[in-house]
Amino acid sequence: MNTIKAVLLDLDGTLLDTAKDMTDALNKLLAEENKSQLTYNQVRIYVSKGLDAILQYAFNKNVDDNETQRLRNRYLELYKKMICVKTKPFDGIPVLLEILLEKNIPWGVVTNKSEELTHSLLAKTSFVSEPSCVVCGDTLKYRKPDPRPLMHAAELVKIPNNNCVYVGDDIRDMQAGNAAGMLTLAAAYGYISDEEDINEWPADGIVLNPTDVNNWLT
Repeated sequence: MNTIKAVLLDLDGTLLDTAKDMTDALNKLLAEENKSQLTYNQVRIYVSKGLDAILQYAFNKNVDDNETQRLRNRYLELYKKMICVKTKPFDGIPVLLEILLEKNIPWGVVTNKSEELTHSLLAKTSFVSEPSCVVCGDTLKYRKPDPRPLMHAAELVKIPNNNCVYVGDDIRDMQAGNAAGMLTLAAAYGYISDEEDINEWPADGIVLNPTDVNNWLT
């Protein structure tokens, strides 16, 4: 196994537990649209699949592209007002970041979330060290599972791809990491539905807690 010199993390469902705020924003939207409310457990498994997947689920896939765009815009207006009310790092993330700091290993974020939302979240969250890079869904013209956002992150931290590990809670994260030539770890603690078998993902390993990433650092 190649020596890991940088740790790259997905955002929603891997670094930060954002689903409670996202559920609250969605329920405000559903109330405006006279639709039934949804629970955190119902919504959380769609968070890592992106906003369109959340809206398609919430509105029973009965919306066309124009309607989806209207709902997306309104949802984002609501979410921006409550973006970091209940959001916090997953248990184990603070310890992992302390370990990385002690080992002088840089860490970064690669997410499909927009730059505006991502930087707002990171600015409102306290970390023991700052991320060395942040690559978002609109930083480039490409989004995961395309490997180029991950490759761009490796360039920013000045670490070869094969010396980076990418941790994420969606199969697209594993696909992107593999295509980028990185070690891939599936975050079993993240937003994964019971219908998905994480053991079938093309990952090099599975972590039950963020601190388990340390087991892959040499």
